[in-house]
Amino acid sequence: MTDPVIRALDTSDAALFDTLPDPLGNRAGHRLTRHRPDWKRVALRDGRVVARGAWWGGPDDTEPVNLNWFDVADGEEEAGAALLRSAPWQVELELDLPAGWRDDPALRTAAETRFTAARTAGYDLLAERLLYRWTPGHGLPERPGRLEFRAEAEDAVFFDALRRIHSATLDAHALKAIEQGGLDQAAQEELDFFHWCPSPREWWQIAYTPGGEMAGIHIPAHNPSGPCIGFIGVLPDQRGRGYAYDLLAECTHFLAEQGAEFIAAATDRGNTPMAANFAKAGFPVVKERVNFHPAWDPGSDVA
Repeated sequence: MTDPVIRALDTSDAALFDTLPDPLGNRAGHRLTRHRPDWKRVALRDGRVVARGAWWGGPDDTEPVNLNWFDVADGEEEAGAALLRSAPWQVELELDLPAGWRDDPALRTAAETRFTAARTAGYDLLAERLLYRWTPGHGLPERPGRLEFRAEAEDAVFFDALRRIHSATLDAHALKAIEQGGLDQAAQEELDFFHWCPSPREWWQIAYTPGGEMAGIHIPAHNPSGPCIGFIGVLPDQRGRGYAYDLLAECTHFLAEQGAEFIAAATDRGNTPMAANFAKAGFPVVKERVNFHPAWDPGSDVA
């Protein structure tokens, strides 16, 4: 068997990317996502595409934010690993899978082929997530009316709230940031994401109890693919009262009032309280996501 040839693509040969079968339905799942031709790479064996990857970022990003489309043909895990290892961008890998993929043997095999390629390339599992998509047909969740929501102009207020929220969190990305750089890094990464979103800064809101105590924050947002629940967080000393649902309901209403025809959202599979809130608010699970991250320092030359 010949060694795979790894190639970057451009506008002249971008069609090569579409010659590999798509058992996980990534093409349909990325119908709202624009991938730059020069951020696509393929692995060819005897002239046939056996693995492909499409890296993604916002319209103003000079480097990809993540790799969110990765396919590997059956038995070509090594080619898939070579594609990942040789890429100039060592960023997080997001694999979107149909809901219930574990129960379908063909889908499970296709997913595990990609998992094996990622692990062979030196990536570790970070999180399994549930992806939601609300549409007006699901109805707006009832606002409990227990909290008062206010805009807040000072980033420092959100930074402090995020530090407190992440001091007791189930979110795998936040836990990774805390391990790397403490609560300050976790809070700053969230703020950086909020600012990266093209939605107005004025949308960010703080929630207060009737007694004037801060209860949490919610961030209605647009990412480059459309409206989304950017963040829901309850302060640790306010938990146990069901306020996460209040925040989610308010965030949903806010985006609907801005004309959203759909609202995307996500939470870690292990965050069962938040998953229950999404179900209660009428957000159906439409896909699942498995996140892998490079198990080495991306700034080093050693994988």
